[in-house]
Order: sequence, then structure tokens, then C-alpha cells
Amino acid sequence: MFEIMKTEGKARRGRFFSVHGTVETPVFMNVGTSGAIRGGLSSPDLVDLNCQVELCNTYHLHIRPGDELIKNMGGLHKFISWNRPILTDSGGFQVFSLAKLRKINEEGVYFNSHLDGKKIFMGPEQSIQIQSNLGSTVAMAFDECVENPATYKYIKESHERTVRWLVRCKAELDRQNSLEDTLNKNQILFGINQGGIYGELRVENMEQIAALDLPGYAIGGLAVGEETGAMYDIIDTVEPHMPIKKPRYLMGVGTPSNIIEAVWRGIDFFDCVMPSRNARHGNLFCWNGYLNLLNQKFKQDPGPIDSGCGCHACKNFSRGYIRHLLKVNEILGMRLCVIHNLYFYNELMQKIREALEAGAFEQFRSKYLEIFALRV
Repeated sequence: MFEIMKTEGKARRGRFFSVHGTVETPVFMNVGTSGAIRGGLSSPDLVDLNCQVELCNTYHLHIRPGDELIKNMGGLHKFISWNRPILTDSGGFQVFSLAKLRKINEEGVYFNSHLDGKKIFMGPEQSIQIQSNLGSTVAMAFDECVENPATYKYIKESHERTVRWLVRCKAELDRQNSLEDTLNKNQILFGINQGGIYGELRVENMEQIAALDLPGYAIGGLAVGEETGAMYDIIDTVEPHMPIKKPRYLMGVGTPSNIIEAVWRGIDFFDCVMPSRNARHGNLFCWNGYLNLLNQKFKQDPGPIDSGCGCHACKNFSRGYIRHLLKVNEILGMRLCVIHNLYFYNELMQKIREALEAGAFEQFRSKYLEIFALRV
């Protein structure tokens, strides 16, 4: 299901084959938490932005509108009118983000809904059942994402439980895929490496989950409080123990520089809410640095967001106009900014793939790490 076409050091140019289409890697997955990109973008917009994979949230779709409803409407692909691959996270991140509203034990996690306080239980089996109802291309294993820093004792107990949960996830997905009414009988499971910032626990966890021979593996529990250097150290520590011929996914990361550095260290898949979230507040990524469109100096600026960008926003509207839209809380301003940032991220991945094909990724890395540190 995964072909490595070219390498440069640890960096890989690959191709991931799925029941919903082929994905060129390295790839950035655009985050549609509840089945849409915040900022007023539709699935056809994502096609125009060259998005290859959309990531949707198991917990949020379970809460609203309900995974049974989505299954009854033909699955998530039909529900959101998207015919390319979808990856669904497991709800494990909500174990972290809703820490004040949950209780963890071996069985799973008891939540209080962030909407109305309603009690919810989710364990490995429930997470997989929900993701099977959604019919996504890739289902993520149910895990615990632990905030950094945390004690060695707690991280060890957590990562061992996550391995046990993964075994249960695998068994449940096999069962779901064998049922007569399952929407996507070719749904596959990615395991998630945990272990906090403790290298030996990360390696122990990776070796244990690699032994299950899953279709893909993720590194989770990073970008949740640790310094950037610690994140890179963990990737360097874990990567030699990840199966070479399986796709590798760094969850929830990150900035353009984070992505370049992680590709350099052997990662293939990425996701992050940053490009859309930042865009809605006028913080934009450009090929000559980072730009805050709300700055006063852009009030009468007739130029595009980025003269080197080919997105709809840059081809048709000025910085001054889009800034005005943001200032008056017009949804079009947010939409145009989100279009720009997602176009930038997908183009960044295309340029990374092209650099790898040309054997020039080291030069690309050196050039753009310096540029992306600048502010316009």
C-alpha cells in the first residue's frame, strides 16, 4: 500500500495507495474537524486547493451529528461530498484536550460532553465502531495523548495501556470489516507511538506496535507543550525503529519549518489546524515570510497577500481589501485567508516532493528554513 520512490538521506518521496485514491507523499492533510474546513470552505474548494486527504474528528462527529446518522446517509465521503481519502482521528486527542472533563481507566475513557455535559464512554472498540460507521479510508488507533511534561511513571503506564488498546483496536477493526453492513470493508488502521519525551519509552512503544504489522504508524503526543528541539529529538530517536516500508505520520504538526525538518527526518504525513486557525485571524504564510494582515501598514496596500502565490485570494484581491473584511468581521475575509494558507501548505508539500525527486531537498531545506523565520 506504500511505495518509496526516492530518498535523500532519511527523507522519502513516496506514494500511498488506498481504496479512495492514491496519495503523493510527503503530504499535508487539511483538517476538517466536523466535516468542513472552518472559514467557509467546501469539498470542491479543497479540490481546487490541491488537497489530497481530509482529516475529520471522530469525537466531534460522534457528538454531532452522530456517526449512526452519517452511516445511514452513506458514510462520511457522501455526507461531505468528498471522494478522496479521509483519515479519521480516534478521539484520543480529546483525552488530552478535554482533560478536565474525562476519567481514564483500562476499559477506556469516560467523558462529559463539552457541549452539554452528557456522559460519554469511549474505548478502543467504541472508537473503531464510530470510525467504521464513518467509513473513512484510514482509522487511527485509540490512544492517550499525554501533556508534556509528565512523570516517567505516568508516561510508562500510559504507553503500556496504549499498546494494549491498540491490540483491541486491531481486533475490532478486523471484526467490523467482516460485517455484512460495513460501509468500507477496506478501512485500514494506523497505530500511534506514545511515550512522552522519554526516548527509551518511545523506542519500547514503537518496537511493540511495529510487531503488529499495521498498514501505517504515527508519532503522537508531540507539539503538546515540549520545546521544538525536544520534538525533533524524539523523531530522531523513534524513526530508526519505524518500519521502513510503511507510511509515517507526525500528528498535529505544524509550522512550515516543522514540516520541512520532519520530512528531513523521515516523516511522510502531516496535519495541523494552524493554517486555517491562523488564517481566520489574519496570520498568513507567504513565500517570503510570515505576515500579520491586521497590521496598520497593510490598510491601503494594493498588492496581493503574496505576489508569489497563485491562489484565488492572491489573484483577485488586495491586502487592503481583505484586511478591511477581517476588520468588519465579514466571513469572506476569513474564507479568503483560509484559502490562501491552505493553498500555501499544499503547494509547500508539492515543492518538497519536487525537491526530493530532483535530489535537491537539502538545498530547499536550507533556503526555506531561513526564509520562514522572517516576518513580512
